[in-house]
Amino acid sequence: MNVTLREITANDPSLEADLYPLLAALRPGLSVDTFDTLLTEGREQGLRVLVADQGADRCIGAALYRIVATSRGRVTFLDDLVTNPARRSKGVGAALLAEVERRGRAAGCERLELDSGVNNQGSHRFYHRHGLHILALHFAKELESA
Repeated sequence: MNVTLREITANDPSLEADLYPLLAALRPGLSVDTFDTLLTEGREQGLRVLVADQGADRCIGAALYRIVATSRGRVTFLDDLVTNPARRSKGVGAALLAEVERRGRAAGCERLELDSGVNNQGSHRFYHRHGLHILALHFAKELESA
């Protein structure tokens, strides 16, 4: 598969037109307001958005990631990796993941980390095929408003 990867900047008009529907497919409860907040506050926290295009088909896949300093060292954290369902298993996700890895190495990161839903077995198989291993469990608790 021949895809072109590009980073979307904050003022790119394809953010809501192309990226939002793709992320909403991954996260069905994602509203436009939450999406806008994610991008605005996320960018302030180092969020980067990498998308895959193929010919005239724009944003057939996306990777949202950031470079972070942690107690475990410098890490590339992959917030989201999503491919248009019609384009899955055609190399789009693999191309995005490889580019995020390359960018992480170039930034001096020691490791690529991500969270994946417990029931998302398809993603787990994908990540295992690409050399990622389960090293920890992610715990969460909803916080009530004060």
